[in-house]
Amino acid sequence: MKRLLRLPSTWLGLPLLFACALTWFTYDLPVDYLQGLLLLSVLAAAIILFDVQTGVRLPPFAQFRARRYAGTREAFLALILAGLIVLFCVLDLTLFPIPLFDKPSAYAVMDGGRAHVRHVSDMCWVLPPIGLLCTRSRRLRVALIAIGFAFPVLVIDRNRLFATFFSFALVLVLRRDEARPLPWKTLLGLAFAAGGIFSILGLLRSGPLEYVTLPFSATYHAAPQGIKWLLLYASAGPYNFSSILAKGYLNPDFLINQLVPLRGSVATAGTGIPLDASNINVGTELFPFLMAFGPVGAALALLALYAMLLWSVQRLRPAVPLFSLLMFLRVSYVCVMSPFAPQAFTWTNAGFIGICLLLPVLASWLPNRRTSAAPDPSSPSFQRVPNHGTR
Repeated sequence: MKRLLRLPSTWLGLPLLFACALTWFTYDLPVDYLQGLLLLSVLAAAIILFDVQTGVRLPPFAQFRARRYAGTREAFLALILAGLIVLFCVLDLTLFPIPLFDKPSAYAVMDGGRAHVRHVSDMCWVLPPIGLLCTRSRRLRVALIAIGFAFPVLVIDRNRLFATFFSFALVLVLRRDEARPLPWKTLLGLAFAAGGIFSILGLLRSGPLEYVTLPFSATYHAAPQGIKWLLLYASAGPYNFSSILAKGYLNPDFLINQLVPLRGSVATAGTGIPLDASNINVGTELFPFLMAFGPVGAALALLALYAMLLWSVQRLRPAVPLFSLLMFLRVSYVCVMSPFAPQAFTWTNAGFIGICLLLPVLASWLPNRRTSAAPDPSSPSFQRVPNHGTR
């Protein structure tokens, strides 16, 4: 299992294949929709086969466990970033209605400057990893983890909630002692908690699923309500991708709006896109590229996403720098979520990656303090000092 986790394609190819399989079982697909599902499956399988043949792998888990970030210059800047994110989370909750307590539909209201506040508070998913990696204070660690999990629930942001669960669980796995088995009970507990909270938030945000008119299969209809939300969430992207490919619809505006800041809305709900169900408006990471350039554009976008993933993995070597790890957490998450909605090729995602590239440069300008943390061999001012830290 640990070898599988070190394969980059585990975070892209396997989730895409899994989503395609769920789509196959969730719907009675029209024959002309199978072309889109086949395209996604072939692309995912090709990435996995190529990945197995190449030598790019995540560093051994021992390297993740050996690193001690607390007390380093990078950890200091990461905690400043965390403080800024917490401040914007507080502003989000105090200046605007709280959807969980006010009305669930308020989650989509971004007027009055909330969209700008949300650009920062949306990074709440990074708080638990920073808490786990960058502080020796138990109270501060617990506070960062609690805020990272609580904020998405309060604003009914299921995507951010999944990002928090994913990053938290992945850090636990990567920092696990290789001599010990993976913490399956903890991981399954996190998975059940994420799924349960997601289903509840889905009911609060959108109500029951009876209003969704799609060609669901008998397997879907027989599932419990909470499972139906998970099936719909995981399969709607490939379904809509296949639908638009079959209809031959082209409209480059959505891709332009996604790539250019403040160019226009990226919302697909209530637009002219000929979706089979207008209220189920997600369509995979490749959806805007499909509408702009057709299937060739979608295939090139997936290859570009795989290249981004390989780049983030390469940056973890040789010594797992802190901000490279945070960047990998983000890139691997958008890859895992690529069957659902666009998150990788957005200016907000580019902004987070830019922050992770800039802060190490700023860290190199700070005074180099001798700490009990393990030194960073990749730092320009690396000094070989004894490691007197405790676990």
